[in-house]
Amino acid sequence: MNWTALKALHEIYERGETNKKESLLRDNHILFLLHQTGELKEGVRMILKGDGFEDYYRNNHLQNYFHYYQFLENAGLMKPQLRFQEADIKVLIDLQTGMMSGELVPIRDEIIQAEETIRGVSQMFFRNEKYLEKSNSLVSAVKGILGIAELANDKDQQYKYVLQSHQPAKIVLCENLDFLKRPSKPRKHNIELWYAGGKNIDKLNYIGEVTLPIFYSCDWDYDGLLIYQAVKQRIPAIRLLYPNGMRKSIVQTEHDSHWQSPSTPKLLSGLDRALYSESEKILIVELITANEWIMEETNDLIWMIDSVRN
Repeated sequence: MNWTALKALHEIYERGETNKKESLLRDNHILFLLHQTGELKEGVRMILKGDGFEDYYRNNHLQNYFHYYQFLENAGLMKPQLRFQEADIKVLIDLQTGMMSGELVPIRDEIIQAEETIRGVSQMFFRNEKYLEKSNSLVSAVKGILGIAELANDKDQQYKYVLQSHQPAKIVLCENLDFLKRPSKPRKHNIELWYAGGKNIDKLNYIGEVTLPIFYSCDWDYDGLLIYQAVKQRIPAIRLLYPNGMRKSIVQTEHDSHWQSPSTPKLLSGLDRALYSESEKILIVELITANEWIMEETNDLIWMIDSVRN
């Protein structure tokens, strides 16, 4: 749901009605409440409160609305033309929280030093590398919260991001940025974390000799394992970490990475069988059969490393 639709729902909650706009009649959430549950009613010029709407809104949106409103207002982002998705607002709130706590400051500094691209920052914090390119206002909001003057528009990223440890004993290369935003646990266990930008791993061609044991952490979906295979070509010594995170439905989570040849799961979606252990191949078959995936950040990083057999 975007901010316009959420604002309209709040107006209906307070006033009993809101102006009927074409954009609202294209919103899936509004259409569901109009035609499936009847919690909204369509008038000639207005969208009206229906039976059960107040309970629905209080239970699902009221607290979030005030939270988002306060954030947008305090951040100077509240404008009449604002069209941010609810998920985007949540990301921006997380960015602000990370900057205020100081956890994101080192990553912000490296983004500036690396002259990072819009696509690179999009890959770090949003759905995919191209997501931010769709919205100049969202790019502006991200830059403002992170305190970054400019982001490059080219597609090439040449820097990796590192969460350093005083006495690193091992390295974990992460597909996503989430573990780097929670520094206390890896540092306590002498783990150095690297982030290379998801699919944008060409920079790994220039890292030189890796003298510490190195492992790979990723989403266990088709794209995540395909990236692992590309990383393995560049760093042959790297070892894949076996996940213990929550399995989620690809359909229900509207995930963009889909298994190939799902009717024949033993083909492992066309992945290179030689790169996976027997237990890993069994897990991949199970995920393909159930059409599920495992999000990287739901795993316990320390558990995964401690589970590695020498």
